[in-house]
Amino acid sequence: MVNQLHVAGLYAIADTQYLDDARLLPAVGEAIAGGARIVQYRDKKHVAADRARQASELAALCRKHNALFIINDDVELAKQVQAAGVHLGREDASLAQARAQLGPQAIIGVSCYNELARAEQAQTEGADYVAFGSFFPSRTKPQAVRAGLELLCEAKQKLHIPVVAIGGITPENGAHLLAAGADALAVIEGVFGQNDVRAAAERYTRLFNL
Repeated sequence: MVNQLHVAGLYAIADTQYLDDARLLPAVGEAIAGGARIVQYRDKKHVAADRARQASELAALCRKHNALFIINDDVELAKQVQAAGVHLGREDASLAQARAQLGPQAIIGVSCYNELARAEQAQTEGADYVAFGSFFPSRTKPQAVRAGLELLCEAKQKLHIPVVAIGGITPENGAHLLAAGADALAVIEGVFGQNDVRAAAERYTRLFNL
């Protein structure tokens, strides 16, 4: 896929669990200013109209600053706001359905948890990137399955698409994930749960030589 090389660096997940309506857009702007290359909108609580408005505003902001904008779970919303793509979990639409709706240029990522076989299947089906984790304890998803560094090493040997690591990642432990083969670090609380979002993002982006 033509989009694969763009999936690298700090992948900031703007979760409305941490960001209220007034803070959402400014905080994402701060994350991008701090070096975030990819922004994902993750919302589990708003009604459809509010989701559409928030996503549309974020999509415009990301286009303005040349950051990739990804929608979590919702293929229809991604199409509606002309997002760069969508991220799919186990319970979401199939990759084939998402591709049919969003087209060949869309970036489609797939959560693979701690399952290399799932990642290999996603690659075969045309995923643009896969995500593994949780690598460390996470307050966002405390019950998430755990993945080990050896999974990243094996994934980099067997996959030719970018690999994203997620789950409890800090500027201190993130370096170990990059050394093991992660192309991008997906972070929620470590960026958006901090008082100074831009400074928090910068601490992660310093780990990359991009």
